[in-house]
Amino acid sequence: METRMRRLLLSTAKGLAKAIGLLGVAAVATPAWAEEATSAPAGASMGAQIGVFIFWLIGLAGAICGLYFAWRFFQEMLNSEKGNERMEEIASYVREGANAYLKQQYTVVAGFFVVIVILLAIAAFGLHAQSRWVPFAFLTGGFFSGLAGYLGMKTATLASSRTAQGCRKSLNDGLRVAFRSGAVMGLTVVGLGLLDICLWFAILYWVIGILGYHMTLEQITVTMLCFGMGASSQALFARVGGGIFTKAADVGADLVGKVEKGIPEDDPRNPAVIADNVGDNVGDVAGMGADLYESYCGSILATAALGVAAFATGELLPQRILEQVQKGALALETAKLNYQLAALFLPIVLAGVGIALSVIGIYAVRSEEDASQKTLLKALGRGINLSTALIAVATFVFTYLLLPDFWTVSLSVIVGLVAGWLIGKWTEYSTSDEYQPTKFIASQAQTGPATVIIAGFAEGMKSTWFPVIVVGIATILAFGFAAQFHFNDLSWFAMGLYGVGIAAVGMLSTLGITLATDAYGPIADNAGGNAEMSHLEPEVRQRTDALDSLGNTTAATGKGFAIGSAALTALALLAAYVEEVRVGFDRWAHSALVQAEPGLYKLSDKFVAEVTPQKDRSGKNIIYGYLAFGNDIIDPAVAEEWSKLDASKGPQKVPDGILEKFTDEVKGIKRERLQFAKTKAPLIRIDRATMPDFANYYEAHLMNPTVLVGVLIGAMLPFLFSSLTMKAVGRAAYRMVEEVRRQFREKPGIMEGTEKPDYATPVRISTQAAQKEMILPSLLGLVTPVLVALILGVTGVLGLLMGALASGFCIAVFMANAGGAWDNAKKHIERGAYGGKGTDAHKAAVVGDTVGDPFKDTSGPSLNILIKLMSMVSVVVAGLAVRYSLAALGWF
Repeated sequence: METRMRRLLLSTAKGLAKAIGLLGVAAVATPAWAEEATSAPAGASMGAQIGVFIFWLIGLAGAICGLYFAWRFFQEMLNSEKGNERMEEIASYVREGANAYLKQQYTVVAGFFVVIVILLAIAAFGLHAQSRWVPFAFLTGGFFSGLAGYLGMKTATLASSRTAQGCRKSLNDGLRVAFRSGAVMGLTVVGLGLLDICLWFAILYWVIGILGYHMTLEQITVTMLCFGMGASSQALFARVGGGIFTKAADVGADLVGKVEKGIPEDDPRNPAVIADNVGDNVGDVAGMGADLYESYCGSILATAALGVAAFATGELLPQRILEQVQKGALALETAKLNYQLAALFLPIVLAGVGIALSVIGIYAVRSEEDASQKTLLKALGRGINLSTALIAVATFVFTYLLLPDFWTVSLSVIVGLVAGWLIGKWTEYSTSDEYQPTKFIASQAQTGPATVIIAGFAEGMKSTWFPVIVVGIATILAFGFAAQFHFNDLSWFAMGLYGVGIAAVGMLSTLGITLATDAYGPIADNAGGNAEMSHLEPEVRQRTDALDSLGNTTAATGKGFAIGSAALTALALLAAYVEEVRVGFDRWAHSALVQAEPGLYKLSDKFVAEVTPQKDRSGKNIIYGYLAFGNDIIDPAVAEEWSKLDASKGPQKVPDGILEKFTDEVKGIKRERLQFAKTKAPLIRIDRATMPDFANYYEAHLMNPTVLVGVLIGAMLPFLFSSLTMKAVGRAAYRMVEEVRRQFREKPGIMEGTEKPDYATPVRISTQAAQKEMILPSLLGLVTPVLVALILGVTGVLGLLMGALASGFCIAVFMANAGGAWDNAKKHIERGAYGGKGTDAHKAAVVGDTVGDPFKDTSGPSLNILIKLMSMVSVVVAGLAVRYSLAALGWF
């Protein structure tokens, strides 16, 4: 083991050294290949292509590394001992149930995807409101997310009996099988996610250029961002459907088995026990994997889009570069392209390196025999801490190589890493029975279930303050470090938002190992169930219980980590939404004026486009859009002439005398600008507009009624969504309880062991309920942003996303921590506190745990995806909001 570890570390170090060497060559050669580059990436020179290819290759190599080690760990798991015939039989029941569920879910989701692709195709090819590549990107996002979930769940169901068999030998053998099987999920998620990103960049940057199409970096990044909608949609179905399945089975098994019949957990006499074990896999493996796949891809893509936007105006270019531009030694567009590419690739490179470093951390996880939970937790922590420390060092190296003049961006990454660690530790404190909050809830069980419920609600609500403060401080610090604390300089605003995005990337850079610790939990849980149902030796059950107890802690920590990363990712997506609005204006101008002759055209009271005589690579006239502030027109004659141009009848060519051109200078760079005649109210060219410019243009403040209405709707949605998902669990659990009671009633021999329970029917009930009940909550997250965009426009959507983020983040933390604390309070009593199992205190704690089940495993985790899905959908339909909303059409 030690020899293999040293060999792996040595080979990885050599690989990183080679990569750093290549990057060093690229960094030194940057001015050379940048000077050869042209303003459009599709036609970049050979020197530029080589520089970009090096960075792209590092991301691709990281993805392949993750997938290779996922395959290697999968083969290692398959080659371990399966256990005896009974153990394999139990595992096969769980595997068959999980496969049947996923097959049914993917069938439903496939139909949904077909409908959405048709609608996206209409918007792209018919209305020209978005890129023609969006429907295809949507499909790949959903496909890779679903594939990651399937592969992870397949591994988990194959690993349960092998983990139990490993525990027959030693605790360390069981830990190794379970953890490395969980690592298959973690590495598959990051590997497929980064692979999808790298493939789409190659298609949009190189392939379509060969085919004769032209896309700017802004268009490339926002188009890639749209494939996140497919991942988000798949994730929401997986989380909601899996959560309903697992909690219906869990509630049915606990209420009838533990409370009514007094049989222990995972007793083979319980008809719902197989459904309960299946639920652990479809909810906590496939669901969690899809959730974090979405966050992982969303954070990288949003950050890439923000990085391109930060250098779009050229105002942030270093002084030494600006001096070269002023001397004519370097073209301005070339310099901007150089820094845009560097900012675009930094999150991709960090993600790729993070995968390799996660593998090193995975190999560092091992334990000794008879280890306590604290020792086991340290073993997992050792791997995570090693990966985190290594990525922190790598961050400084790669940031210096890619953005040497903006090295403080690396501190934003560190902020993300620290924030993720703090939220994980707080979640552990809030849910572990080693700490006061959970012990307090357990103590309240002495007076009945009502006080348990009250205590759980109180502790869950109280637990929200710390993650909110951490995310708030992390946002300010990440923004400040990236913007070098130029809070009052609008030219640095986009760079600050880039820092927030890169902080989310930092938090998720070690996802390969952090997700492994989370996916490990249900594998250990299933191994314990397998040992119980297979009647293995007591010491085996003790070992699986130790792994299961650790799994409960890592699962709770993982949920906190997922919520924190969702909040930072949603913040980055909120900023990226404004970038899609920018591109929406650009598409509007190009689709409306594709055949127009050179000149200025009024497209709406607040939007002007200029068709220039210059040609792009496809031979078409270059078109620039301008944000027009018509209310700033001072001269009455100009205002009257402007109002006579009725853009509702189509583009109106602006006659001479209304608009005039002038030249100004910013940081030594002369720029031609446009303003209304006889006034000093300039129009702002779309590609130069900052995010505050868009905020002023749309009057995006809380006194704007459309913003306020959007905030209220957004704040309400998480409550409505949680209600729908919890009622769904309640209805499904009711059917499950009735079925389990029926079997005990009609088959009295089950309790004596003379009759075999019908395991298949409870699995079928949970599957059918999950497919039926997941539709409405999922549609809520998909349809609401579209309706708000079409009615309230861009400002309404901004309010919607802000309200949903603030409300959803707090509710998700509350539900996850309250549910986890209720669960561990029950386990605290089962270990002997307040009389132990079978007492009134235990029964009261079981009721609390039952209430907490949909909190922590259905509604709470699903809110992460709701927040991100609404952001993704808003990004995709931004073009519709810009051009076709009632607000844009002037209804209000």
